[in-house]
Amino acid sequence: MSDTAAYDALLLVSFGGPERREDVIPFLENVLRGRDVPSARMLQVAEHYYEFDGRTPINDQNRALIAALEQEFAARGPRLPVYWGNRNWRPLLPDTVRQMESDGVRRALAFVTSAFSSYSGCRQYLENIEQATRGANSIRIDKLRAFYNHPGFIDAMADRCKDALKTRPGARLLFTGHSIPVSYANTSPYTQQLEESCRLVAERLGRRDWRLVYQSRSGSPREPWLGPDIGEALRELGAGSEAVIAPIGFLSDHMEVIYDLDTEARRTCDELGIGMTRAATVGVHPGFVSMIRDLVLERTEGAPRLSVGNYPPCHDVCPADCCPRS
Repeated sequence: MSDTAAYDALLLVSFGGPERREDVIPFLENVLRGRDVPSARMLQVAEHYYEFDGRTPINDQNRALIAALEQEFAARGPRLPVYWGNRNWRPLLPDTVRQMESDGVRRALAFVTSAFSSYSGCRQYLENIEQATRGANSIRIDKLRAFYNHPGFIDAMADRCKDALKTRPGARLLFTGHSIPVSYANTSPYTQQLEESCRLVAERLGRRDWRLVYQSRSGSPREPWLGPDIGEALRELGAGSEAVIAPIGFLSDHMEVIYDLDTEARRTCDELGIGMTRAATVGVHPGFVSMIRDLVLERTEGAPRLSVGNYPPCHDVCPADCCPRS
């Protein structure tokens, strides 16, 4: 067996989230461990979860993605079992790795539910995987590359935007990414990749009137974060305008989408008299699911490494100094 064919599982690595009210605070404490975030801000975010009875959609959407991948692999190969482990909540990554070891998995590929490279979106997941496998001598896990410019991701997001624009063909197109500290952005290709993805999607749609803005800031008020915020951008549009908001920085409609956009941004639009439609995330779009298979085949069969736009495909193995924690 060749080295590229020696994989025997795919591991979906995600952020995680609570599914009941009593899990919200322990979950947020996991998320914020080691970060300078005021407790008042944590309690404020907890209220977002309580509005939905403590249940985030991210877990159900990961289950749906796993089911879609299993169906894709069964129909087209490769025949790999799919496991799932989270950074912040059950199923926790170390528990999943132990289960994989028990099942006899020796070498796995990891698909991380983040399209863009930053400390929290890439490097931290590598650290999570390293920590989870520490002491596990019989298993190796290799992360699949970043895919912000893979045609499968771009085309799937363009389809989601196209559907939203049908309801408001003259609307301003606002892409949103998760805000991160400027210090993290300065040591990673995060903003470059986001801007390139937005440009490629807008190009597919034949749209020039687009803008990249940010959402979901959660850090210390003393530290500068990427902006402008989606709320600021909406206020700049003014009454009588129309907006299609496309959360390109998120792969599924989880809490930071259904609260920060569907609840908070919509409230702002209603107050300002702005017509708003929110585009869906890529989720389980068939093209996106097929893209994950493409990424696997790059590593298992040496399949072509696909990309579009101004930059080449991302590297398989991140350099040691890639996306450091500032």
